[in-house]
Amino acid sequence: MAETSGSTAASFSSSSSAADASTSELVTRLTQQSTELIRNELRLAQAEMTEKAKHAGVGAGLFGGAGLVALYGVGALIATVILVLSLLMPAWLSALIVTVVLFAIAGVVALMGKKQVTQATPAAPRHTIESVKQDVDTIKGGGHT
Repeated sequence: MAETSGSTAASFSSSSSAADASTSELVTRLTQQSTELIRNELRLAQAEMTEKAKHAGVGAGLFGGAGLVALYGVGALIATVILVLSLLMPAWLSALIVTVVLFAIAGVVALMGKKQVTQATPAAPRHTIESVKQDVDTIKGGGHT
């Protein structure tokens, strides 16, 4: 990156002075230098975004790992609940009770998820489509709504 910014600085201080150059030469130089400056800024932005994307990817991976460990923790917690209940009743009955409770919770969560998915379909932005249709009709009709 240092090469590109160095060449930009070198092109800004050209050998002929600005006083000796004609207006068209100055405009040409301005256009060339502006284009080079913009390209260099875009390269810098691309490099910065690449670096940020790498950090985001690593962060997402770490969150996934944390979720996996938490899942194992939930399994251990469920086993603990079964063992505590087995102090009060037969082990098979305590395991059955915990299983039924977990399936009931899963069913409720599934119904809530189905409701959310139903509200999200169709995926097309209906209000925006209607608004655009009205805009097109207004333009075609010469402003009559």
